[in-house]
Amino acid sequence: MLPLIALTAIVMSYPTPIENDFVLSDFVFAGGETLPNLKLHCTTIGEPHKNPKTGHVDNAVLIMHGTGGSGHQFLVKQFAEQLFGPGQLLDAAKYFIILPDAIGHGKSSKPSDGLHARFPHYGYHDIVRAQHRLIFEKLDVDHLRLVMGTSMGGMQSWMWGEMYPNDMDALMPLASCPIEIAGRNRMVRKMAIDSIQNDPEWKGGEYTSQPRGLVGAIYALIIMGSSPLQMLKQAPTKAAADDLLERTVRARLEQTDANDFLYQFRASEDYNPAPDLERIVAPLTSVNSADDFINPPELGVIEREIRRVKQGKFVMLPITDRTRGHGTHTIPSIWKNHLKDLLRRSGG
Repeated sequence: MLPLIALTAIVMSYPTPIENDFVLSDFVFAGGETLPNLKLHCTTIGEPHKNPKTGHVDNAVLIMHGTGGSGHQFLVKQFAEQLFGPGQLLDAAKYFIILPDAIGHGKSSKPSDGLHARFPHYGYHDIVRAQHRLIFEKLDVDHLRLVMGTSMGGMQSWMWGEMYPNDMDALMPLASCPIEIAGRNRMVRKMAIDSIQNDPEWKGGEYTSQPRGLVGAIYALIIMGSSPLQMLKQAPTKAAADDLLERTVRARLEQTDANDFLYQFRASEDYNPAPDLERIVAPLTSVNSADDFINPPELGVIEREIRRVKQGKFVMLPITDRTRGHGTHTIPSIWKNHLKDLLRRSGG
């Protein structure tokens, strides 16, 4: 991932991103554990605007990243230029863009900072609750024009709609399903978790070098994000496929910590928005891609559950030469027309 200084040098068409660290004191996790100082890192673009008639902020947009990612991932050209530039749907000269690093990710507090396996066990409810406090207490934003997210961030968009139904005008979960993680999705996640924990080199989280089991976990992650069409284009021969796999694993190992990985995958174990979908009142558009290994179209889950969302709409993107499997969520040029429709039907 490129450092911020490089990213801002590449992307010059919108206001310079600003990074800040905020601390929530004595944060109590859902399981009862406490962290005296929970650091939350956040990147913002633009300035908040208060509506002179209502006195509330009317231009704040929250965008949440996926498992293992950070807010920085949205600063790459293919995402930022398509959404944040002049005249784009989320023009940062008009909107206040909020890109937080979730608990356990990026520059926010995480196990690899020093606590290792003694770090409090967090779930998606903790992440969402901490982000709500970050935005409403630290950034002094009292309303969100839009809540959207990719993958894990998409799942947390459903949760935002249930936990804080009156705090946003619109919701856009990308690459997600509004049910408990089960079936193949859960099995692959558990394979990754077990690969690390069952390795004697893990040593209960007190390893001195990354355990070999992390490689097996990365194998699972590669499959989860795979796109058969694009992989064949990138690696049309056996030798090319072997080389691509080796390079991908090596790159992942350079930026992945086993404890962080374990916590990130376990965090999804408390995810299940299905029982409370009727609580979502803001207009919502859910977007998935037909070549998504994690959320395959044959499940039919969202087609069934979206009927319970008062102003819900579901879009299944067909497989094309441009889609990237689960990673289609990071290519706004494919789905931003649906964002345009959501912004229109939620207030212009």
